[in-house]
Amino acid sequence: MSDRATTARRGWLGTFLYVVERGGNMLPHPATLFLIFALVIIVLSDLAARAGLAVEHPGTHKMIEPVSLLTVAGLHRILQEMVVNFTKFAPLGTVLVALLGISVAESSGLIGAVMRLLVTSAPRSLLTIVVVFAGVLSNAASEIGYVLLVPLSGMIFQAAGRHPVAGLAAGFAGVSGGYSANLLLGTIDPLLAGLTEEAARIVKPDAEVNPACNYFFMFASTFLVTALGAWVTERVTVPRLGRWSGDGDPQAAAPPTEELRSLTTAERRGLVFALLTALAIVAVLLLGTVPESGFLRGPDGDLLRSPFMRSIVAIIFLSGALCGLAYGVAARTIRNDADVMKGMGKAMSTLGEYLVLVFFAAQFVAYFDWTNLGLILAVKGADLLQSSQLGAVPLMLALVLLSAVINLFLGSASAKWAVMAPVFVPMLMILGYDPALVQAAYRIGDSCTNIITPMMSYFPLIIAFFRRYDRGAGIGTLVATMLPYTITFMIGWSALLTLWMWLGLPLGF
Repeated sequence: MSDRATTARRGWLGTFLYVVERGGNMLPHPATLFLIFALVIIVLSDLAARAGLAVEHPGTHKMIEPVSLLTVAGLHRILQEMVVNFTKFAPLGTVLVALLGISVAESSGLIGAVMRLLVTSAPRSLLTIVVVFAGVLSNAASEIGYVLLVPLSGMIFQAAGRHPVAGLAAGFAGVSGGYSANLLLGTIDPLLAGLTEEAARIVKPDAEVNPACNYFFMFASTFLVTALGAWVTERVTVPRLGRWSGDGDPQAAAPPTEELRSLTTAERRGLVFALLTALAIVAVLLLGTVPESGFLRGPDGDLLRSPFMRSIVAIIFLSGALCGLAYGVAARTIRNDADVMKGMGKAMSTLGEYLVLVFFAAQFVAYFDWTNLGLILAVKGADLLQSSQLGAVPLMLALVLLSAVINLFLGSASAKWAVMAPVFVPMLMILGYDPALVQAAYRIGDSCTNIITPMMSYFPLIIAFFRRYDRGAGIGTLVATMLPYTITFMIGWSALLTLWMWLGLPLGF
């Protein structure tokens, strides 16, 4: 039977999934998309220049005219600044540095040990909450949540006599649905902030966007996502699945595997040393920021524009590296300096496609800036939005919905924001909205549909986990299971953003 016939037989959900899957598969690789976008910008710049398109800058009141790149001077600039566009692209260095530190914590086994300790030591009554919470926390470290916590959650539920698929769903909801929420800053924060900063500079050349600009909101979102994920699991997923009968792969009914074992003495010793190191780091940071004369504050005692705020990425690097090193030495998973460098090298080796993507994205963003098309589009779009008389809340909720829909077809968070930020950040800045607010709205929509889009890179892996307990599981099974989480997260998270805006609370630093 064909895929089309199979999906049609499943009704509207099957049809929806078929459209999403086929639409996403028809898109080129994200890097190719940026190459196409860059070429389109070059052509559009010439057309706009010939048409005499111009707008008045709302701040300086100077006329902004498009600059054609289909000229000899434009060709020279494209060739001469190609390397600089790449090396000076804001997200590149921040992501690489942050990931280097977190890679030490991951390769030493620290993050895996913390995840196992959280889940395996949870009381039965709190099992679901702890699984979702641990999933959210795992976002601070690349793919560890997908490859370790999600399958571990299924095993934990099975060992507790509950349906393992409910455990998989709860873990996946926390890891992927709560992708933008966390108690800690992770690699995604400097990545998105760098893209937002690049976009903000289209309107304001000296704009700065701190990696912690959404921290307060995402900190609070951690508890919201945890509560909502646990509620959906207990009230929707568990009743829908019914009792676990052990059907599926015979191995699924086997005793818990190595991942479920208790922590060894060496691992517990490593966690103690890592905790002491973390406390020491926190003490140093408090000593440098709490007193008005703290060494991490600015010359005038200012904290907002202080060395501390400009060093968030370095702090992420040092915290991850030092805690991972303390754990590895105490647990004997790190024997020498070569083990540390090997862990860092392994993390860097996984970034090959990301570097390719960044190269083309950097060219696209640069061309958008050079041609003034970004600024012209921002002014025109701002005028249109202003004439529509939509309030702040409807605008932000519309952006949440738009990013959620785009996420169904383009799975990469950085790729989507690299396309959307140069358009929406300047446009809404002109209307008086903080780039941090625009970024927060994007992150909500992006996270909520992560768990139902086949374009998410780990989607096939999650299906494989489901098939261990349900041989007939496929894309439809996974999406049908996770769709209630998406709807609930979208409603709850949007309500939190609305409340946050009404109260005028700061989103972050």
